[in-house]
Amino acid sequence: MDNETQLYNYMLYLRFLNSKLSGFFDKQKPFIFCKEGCAKCCKNAEFPYSYIEHQYLMAGYAFLDEDTQEMIFNKINKILSDKRNYKGEGFKYDCPFLINDRCSVYNYRGIVCRSFGLLYTKNDRVKVPFCCFEGLNYSNVMNPETKKISEDKVKSLKTDLFPYAYNVSYDFLTNKDFEKGFEFSFGDKKPLIEWFEK
Repeated sequence: MDNETQLYNYMLYLRFLNSKLSGFFDKQKPFIFCKEGCAKCCKNAEFPYSYIEHQYLMAGYAFLDEDTQEMIFNKINKILSDKRNYKGEGFKYDCPFLINDRCSVYNYRGIVCRSFGLLYTKNDRVKVPFCCFEGLNYSNVMNPETKKISEDKVKSLKTDLFPYAYNVSYDFLTNKDFEKGFEFSFGDKKPLIEWFEK
């Protein structure tokens, strides 16, 4: 299958995914505090990206003006330099596509960027987004001592909605069933910055 068809089919998958995620976020609205300019989820992470996600991201990059492209290019080179000098494990960095705390390629962003912020399941356990512990998503219903959802806090919000964990882990959203169903391949997966290594 040629690259153009792969990207087209991936875009069909994204349309499906966006629709599902939009519904999930709507059903969790009382507990979600995401807003433009927050950008905590775009900083100090590894950002898993598949080959096709990277291709799609770079398609968005191609539409940016030259000054923004140069800014991103310089950020990428700085991160790669920092990574070469890093001696530990799990190198983390701010996304190079983040400009003034806004995603410069928002419509072309990766899957992990689209799904972040919801409660999710992983290995049969409920996980909360890290921003919960910084006063954001689900913090209004989280018991800080037990690190569990407090039913009393949920009741105090007087909402008929309840915090619910969705199966939106990166591994699940990039599995073979979606590849088969939408007829494309995610390809290799690695941290975003590694796609720019020569």
